[in-house]
Amino acid sequence: MRSSTLLRRINRHPVPSRAPHALPKPVREVCVPPVDSLVEFGAYIQGKKVTAPGIVEALGLVRAHNESNDGARAFVWVGLHEPAAPEVEWLSEVFGLHPLAVEDAVKAHQRPKVERYGESLFMVLKTIAYLDHDELTATSEIIATGEIMVFLGPDFVVTVRHGAHCSLAGVRERLEDKPKLMNRGPAGVLHAISDHVVDQYLQVADLMQLELEEVEATVFADVSSRDINRIYQLKREMLEMKRAITPLQAPMAALPQRRVIPSEIRDYFRDVGDHLSRVCEQVESSNELCSSILQAALARSNALANEDMRKISSWVAILAVPTMIAGIYGMNFDFMPETKAVWGYPAVLAVMVTVCVLLHRGFRRNGWL
Repeated sequence: MRSSTLLRRINRHPVPSRAPHALPKPVREVCVPPVDSLVEFGAYIQGKKVTAPGIVEALGLVRAHNESNDGARAFVWVGLHEPAAPEVEWLSEVFGLHPLAVEDAVKAHQRPKVERYGESLFMVLKTIAYLDHDELTATSEIIATGEIMVFLGPDFVVTVRHGAHCSLAGVRERLEDKPKLMNRGPAGVLHAISDHVVDQYLQVADLMQLELEEVEATVFADVSSRDINRIYQLKREMLEMKRAITPLQAPMAALPQRRVIPSEIRDYFRDVGDHLSRVCEQVESSNELCSSILQAALARSNALANEDMRKISSWVAILAVPTMIAGIYGMNFDFMPETKAVWGYPAVLAVMVTVCVLLHRGFRRNGWL
C-alpha cells in the first residue's frame, strides 16, 4: 500500500529521462527503490569504486564508460538483505531481470541452481552456519541455513541474501582492497561469492566432524551417557547439510562452461567446484558415520539393558534359595525334618549361606555378576 513515505523513497532514486543508456526501459513509478533492504551498492570502474548518488546514476556511469571503452568491465554491484517484493521489482525494471528469477528471489527457499535468462545469469546458493550451544536440547538447531541469490549481467551484479549469517561485506571489502580482482567484472564477483560460500561449507563440515567424534567417544566410553537424542539430532542436521550442499554440485560443475564466464577465470570456478566436491564427500562420509554411531548407540544401549537384566536375574535367583527354605519351614507342620533338633536352626542357615555363595560364584564365573 503506497504512502507518503514510499513516495519519498521513490524520489530518492529519480529515473533520468535524458540518459537513454542508463536503463533498458522506463521504470514504473509503482515500484519502490530498495531502501530498507539495501545493504550497499556501488559502481566499479577499472576495479575502483566510483561514488554515485543512486543505483540508477551508478548504472548510467557504468554503461557510459563501457560504451566509450570497448572491452571495459565496469559494473554495478547492488547488495540486498531480505527485500520485499516491490523493491526487487524496482530493480528488475532497472536491470531488466526476468520475472521468474525475481519471484524466486522474493520467495526464497529455492534449491541451488544456475539458470540463464537471455544475457543474464541467475544463481541460487544455499548458505549454512554452525550454531554453538552451551547445552543442546531436543529443539536446539545446530545448523542454520539461508540463501544467496545472484543476478549476473554484463554490467551488473545483484545479490539477494536471506538469513542472518554468511554476510557478503567481507567479500566486498576484500575485492575492493584488490582492484585487480574487482576488475575481473561481474564474473569475478560471482567467483568470490561462491568461493566464500563453499569455504563456509568446509568450516561447518569440520565443526560437525568434531561433534561426531565427541559423540562417538561418549558412545564407546566405559560409562556411556546413552544420549540417543543428541545422536539423532546430529543425524537430522547432517541431512540438512546434505540437502543444502549436494544439489549445488551439478550447477557448479557446469558453470565454467557458460558463455557469460570469461575464459581466463574458468579455472577459478573449477577450483571452487573441486572444493565443493571435497565438502560433499566429507558430508556424505560424516552422514554415514552418524548412522553407524546411531546404530552402535542403540546396540550398546540394548547390550547394557541385557547386562542389567542378567544382574537382576542373578540376584533374584540367589535370594530365591533362602526365600524358598524360609517359606517351607514357615508352614509350621508338626512333622518336619530337624525342627526339634538343637542344631537344626544353624544347619538350615548354613545351607542357605552355602547355596547362595555357590550360586554367586557361578554367576560371577559366567559374567552375569
